[in-house]
Amino acid sequence: MEEAAVVQALGALAQETRLKIFRLLVVAGPSGLTPGRMSDALGTPPTALSFHLKELSHAGLVLCERDGRHLIYRAAIPLMNDLLGFLTAHCCQGLPCLDTPAPLDCKTC
Repeated sequence: MEEAAVVQALGALAQETRLKIFRLLVVAGPSGLTPGRMSDALGTPPTALSFHLKELSHAGLVLCERDGRHLIYRAAIPLMNDLLGFLTAHCCQGLPCLDTPAPLDCKTC
């Protein structure tokens, strides 16, 4: 993963509402959520939610798909795994000192 993409992703997550949105989408898994469901769950006004989703989308952290009249947002699990891998790639000077969890494997992400 390129450092510029890492900085962009971390910058997008460095805001409380965006972090909550991303974590909510991670919990939702491959089924994702509509903006209405996210707004209800987080108590975030739709206009603010739209702004934050745009920022997360530009950073590549969320994906959006149209399903009829609805937009479904999902966490970009592969990018999240790449980000975690980048952050821990050279831990402890390359020694296997940490038990790092295996990357998530969402078939539809």
